[in-house]
Amino acid sequence: MRILVVYYSQTGNTKKMAEIVAQAAKSKETNVDLKEVGEVKAKDLLDYDGIIIGSPTYYGGMAWQIKQLIDESVELHGDLQGKIGGAFSSSANIGGGNETTILNILQTMLIHGMIVQGTSSGDHYGPVAIDSPDDRAAKQCKQLGQRVASLVRQLKKR
Repeated sequence: MRILVVYYSQTGNTKKMAEIVAQAAKSKETNVDLKEVGEVKAKDLLDYDGIIIGSPTYYGGMAWQIKQLIDESVELHGDLQGKIGGAFSSSANIGGGNETTILNILQTMLIHGMIVQGTSSGDHYGPVAIDSPDDRAAKQCKQLGQRVASLVRQLKKR
């Protein structure tokens, strides 16, 4: 069972979130790779059972570096079907577009036929942080990593 946590971070805030997500996923006895988006090619996504993507918010959407990876993943259309996905985002201020950024990422996962799971409490679509992740955001990041890892384990047992 392998999970990829891939992110872009200019200021380090999204990287901090990615590290928390990855550490939490590892706690569920899964193999987790934490990579900056520049280290990942679209075809690499095929090697993972779970893919969690983190991006800062730029004009209400994902960073172009993340968008480039997603655009290149079009060549894999249909091949990511059934993989587990999740997303998280950071921004400079409240109302900075975190949820729209996460939804942009999740929409692409759904088009790929991936499985995404929200939560009925906290950050429903995925963790958000304003600047550096505070205790609340860190808790949400941990829960995302654990949820994705648990879902990967459940589906791989079948």
